[in-house]
Amino acid sequence: MPKKAKVDNDLCIGCGLCAAAHGDIFEIGDDGKAVAVNEGEDADIADAIESCPVQAISE
Repeated sequence: MPKKAKVDNDLCIGCGLCAAAHGDIFEIGDDGKAVAVNEGEDADIADAIESCPVQAISE
């Protein structure tokens, strides 16, 4: 079931790993930080959470 991810802008460093791996879910906003723009599958959200170097992504 698709879920919406959350990005903590205070933690995000804008590395872009989430957007590169899951561009259908994440984009880099005008402020240079990630934004969850669409819902995603559990496995894709879990992958983004695991790959974030500063743990800025959550469900």
